[in-house]
Amino acid sequence: MDTKELLERIKVLEYYQKLMFSMLGNNTYPFYRMIIEKGLREEQVTAFFRVCDELNKIWEEQKAEGFIHFHPLFQKFAESVPGSLKAKEVVEACIQQHLFRPFMQEMEKYLS
Repeated sequence: MDTKELLERIKVLEYYQKLMFSMLGNNTYPFYRMIIEKGLREEQVTAFFRVCDELNKIWEEQKAEGFIHFHPLFQKFAESVPGSLKAKEVVEACIQQHLFRPFMQEMEKYLS
């Protein structure tokens, strides 16, 4: 298979992907949809999930110790959001998709 044919097949797959998105609707897996639409790589998403998992654990510990302000955790979270995404859209999509939901609901309080 030559390069031209390969590129054409990729274009067809991208077109099919867009059609599948329209069939699924906007509320189905909004975080995963955003990942695909923004073209994030698996490594970026894996690293983001790792940070969220760590921050979630810290948040739970701090909450158990009686902390009520979590702005430093929000700063770390915002810094971990992959470059092409905004913290606000990530928080909203994660809440809708039930990913780290209690933690994301807390982070939502710090969005401007």
